[in-house]
Amino acid sequence: MKFRAHDTFFIRKGWLSKGMKYVNAKEDIFIAKDENPMDVLGIGANMVKALRYWLQAVGLTEEPTSGRRIQHFTPLGNSIFNNDRYIEESGTVYLLQYRLACNREDATAWYYFFNEFNMSEFGRDDFVTSLQNFIRMVDSSENIAIRSLNDDFTCIINTYVPRYKTNPNRVSPESNIDCPLGELGLVDILSKERKTYRKSIPVASSINPWIALAVIADRAGAQKEISLNELLTAPCNIGRVFNLDAITMLDVLYQIERIGEVKINRTAGLDVVRLINDRTFQDCVEAYYASINE
Repeated sequence: MKFRAHDTFFIRKGWLSKGMKYVNAKEDIFIAKDENPMDVLGIGANMVKALRYWLQAVGLTEEPTSGRRIQHFTPLGNSIFNNDRYIEESGTVYLLQYRLACNREDATAWYYFFNEFNMSEFGRDDFVTSLQNFIRMVDSSENIAIRSLNDDFTCIINTYVPRYKTNPNRVSPESNIDCPLGELGLVDILSKERKTYRKSIPVASSINPWIALAVIADRAGAQKEISLNELLTAPCNIGRVFNLDAITMLDVLYQIERIGEVKINRTAGLDVVRLINDRTFQDCVEAYYASINE
């Protein structure tokens, strides 16, 4: 489990694109001795550390666990760099959301927020207390500072709630300080006075069927049939990572059915989805980019 690895910096617009550009040009950009990464990237030391972390947390790059800690693209990172390096497509943002929300090891608070935390309306104390209980259950020897958990909560809110909503008089909607994941509308303000928030359900049409299928295929493994309940409630499946309710999820599944990739069976109380073709997560990612580039 990892907490506060972002050093309080959430992902800014343009950061991931900049990071990919320089990792592509120089794999050792973050550890280079011949060049100062602060000078090359044009950001401060703590921001460099945060960017290095975020590139891995959202699944764009990876580093070896031992030896020289150079970064290189994951298969997903390669696809995004080659097809949408400026992260302009909503499908790209949903892919990053999926990888981040499932990263239990390196982005534990994000994993917990989407997959285990069941309150739809909440404040900071609700989340932090609940997260503390989760940590104790997983590893009773872990003693994480409360400040780190508070900072993770603040970073989650800054990730998903655009700044013009929290400070409308100070920040314009065009500000580039916002995080691209805020475009998904997965979290909203419930009460500014009480500093409470709520999880929001995205519009089904905002989720490309190839993106939803990528997640389903990734979680299914060798399974050919998955119950609707598993899709809705299992950790890291589409219901959890995209904040879907049953009705919205069905709308998304019907979109996938229309492109001939699944068959929904709701007869005789079965309520299952059958995967028609043997597609991997990466197959679906490539199909998504091919479909939008047509």
